[in-house]
Amino acid sequence: MEIEPKIMSQVKSILGEFGNKYLTSKGSLKRNNVINDLDKFDRELMTKLFKDPLIHKNYVEKIADTEVFKLNQFIEMFEYKEFWEDSYTKYTNKIGLTANGKFIDESADVVLDFPFKDTVLKADMAKDDLDRDESADEPFLNETIAKPEIDELLEPKIFANIKKYDQNGAHKTSNYSNQDNLIIKGNNLIALYSLKKRYTGSIQSIFLDPPYYFKTNKQSDSFSYNSNFKLSSWLTFMKNRLTVAKELLSDDGILVMTIGIDGNSYLRLLTDSIFQVDQHPKNFIGEISWRKTDNQSNIGDFANVSDRILLYRKSSNTKLFKLPLSEKAKKEYSYSDQIGKYRRANILDLTRGRYTYKIITPDNTVLEGPWMISNGEYKELEKQNRIHWPKNGKKIPYGKIYLKDSLNKGQISSDFWDGSYGTNQRGADEQKALFGKRLFEFPKPEKLLENLLSLTSNEGDLVLDFFMGSATTQAVAMKMHRHFIGIEQMDYINTVSVPRLQKVIAGEQGGISKDVDWHGGGSFVYAELMEKNQGYLKDLLAAKDINELDAVYKRMKVGADFDFRVDLDKYENDAERKALSFEEQKQLLVKLLDKNQLYYNFNNIDDADVRDLISDKDYQFNQSFYGKRD
Repeated sequence: MEIEPKIMSQVKSILGEFGNKYLTSKGSLKRNNVINDLDKFDRELMTKLFKDPLIHKNYVEKIADTEVFKLNQFIEMFEYKEFWEDSYTKYTNKIGLTANGKFIDESADVVLDFPFKDTVLKADMAKDDLDRDESADEPFLNETIAKPEIDELLEPKIFANIKKYDQNGAHKTSNYSNQDNLIIKGNNLIALYSLKKRYTGSIQSIFLDPPYYFKTNKQSDSFSYNSNFKLSSWLTFMKNRLTVAKELLSDDGILVMTIGIDGNSYLRLLTDSIFQVDQHPKNFIGEISWRKTDNQSNIGDFANVSDRILLYRKSSNTKLFKLPLSEKAKKEYSYSDQIGKYRRANILDLTRGRYTYKIITPDNTVLEGPWMISNGEYKELEKQNRIHWPKNGKKIPYGKIYLKDSLNKGQISSDFWDGSYGTNQRGADEQKALFGKRLFEFPKPEKLLENLLSLTSNEGDLVLDFFMGSATTQAVAMKMHRHFIGIEQMDYINTVSVPRLQKVIAGEQGGISKDVDWHGGGSFVYAELMEKNQGYLKDLLAAKDINELDAVYKRMKVGADFDFRVDLDKYENDAERKALSFEEQKQLLVKLLDKNQLYYNFNNIDDADVRDLISDKDYQFNQSFYGKRD
């Protein structure tokens, strides 16, 4: 039993209106007849196709106020195996020499073309063995999606199980405003597209700590964080997300990413392309080498003690903010008077001084400069007791730069951050203080995020992190009085991320709390992308034996959306099924699910079979978040 794509079912329905001209008595397609009439622009056939809403949406484009039917693309649907067109490759079932998109037997001009499969939805953080997807929450590595339905995949989704957390605990909410902080559970690519209508051009700072690419395929972390991608899959995975992330950035917004040395050069080339650094070189702000560890291994040939931090801006004119003074910088303010701590500032400069006038030192020596400030400026500093005379050595006047003034102004960043900016060990200690144990292998410390958010945002600005993990970014943003959006797919969002933010609201004193004088407060809204096929997918992956697998399959037959390319006979036929191992049977059912239908689309919220699944408050929240459906 094969399942057709919606677009082909609609086309065959239209073709059936012509009797047996295009379809056999058994409903099979007379492909040559269809293609010949399309080539001749048969008026009656073209009119019916043009007027159909689904076909019009996918194959008609408006150019210079004229609607044009993309006939060549439409015909391709009939020319390839089983007359369907795949998402990012029409060569899934046919590989060979092509010319201008057609195979060599269709053209005299020859080029070599290779099949390509996209990593659209590989958004889970679970380990996999690169070629198989048995353990992934969303097994989407190297799986193609039907092109005519790809828009449905990335349409805004319904939010469900919505709660607002504040100092009074969790409670239902039906309203949303841009002053709310937001946490979303679900696939991060789909969630980003659900944010587009409301937040395009609105986000000041995006911080990402994505899964690292390791050349040596190292594994990491007790939460099975997926740092084991093949390079092509990892780059595609990142490209899909960075492209939409750039759209969400405000014109003066800044993107910050941490990355290991293995993936750094690849990620820079990719992000350079997305931010058009070839045309706008200043869109790449710089690269910081961050010392991530307090210790150094003495194993092997070379010790890796640093990660890279990449900074990009959407507009070349955007300026970075200043950093808080580091503890090392504060120690430079080693003098003090009745005003407070200060450090010396040069007034005398033999090479750059522009002013000459006489100054008498405390030991009655006369100095004539050259001075860097005018005589009037000097007299004003002297009047305010802001001239420092050394107690020892040569008596030369210095100005005073007070710590309290520097704390307000901050300092510019350098391209090297030492351990004073926080290390992974400090991040682990913060986790232990919050949860009694280390939860992640290489957690980012709050001090690091404090400095990055200081560089890229002000109080009240909106910060996005769609690889949320244990919610370090969101915890720091709340303590620094920023608004935030966090996205996380893994189930630990409810055992680690949300509980951590509840502790922040309650006033926990770990991390940077004392540095920023944090005593609690704030709130956030928690929402889940409403699962459709995603729920079946998780149940399939959790099945431990054939009986559990069959139970999920029976529910799928009632409520799931199936992928038209998978032959159900392999599972329905006892003999064929028994020839497969348990894991092979599981993978067959996983592939059966239509990945375009992982979550419910907001545009279907008023459909009777969907509306009954949503509480009134969740329904009202969706209307508040999106407005009326299109």
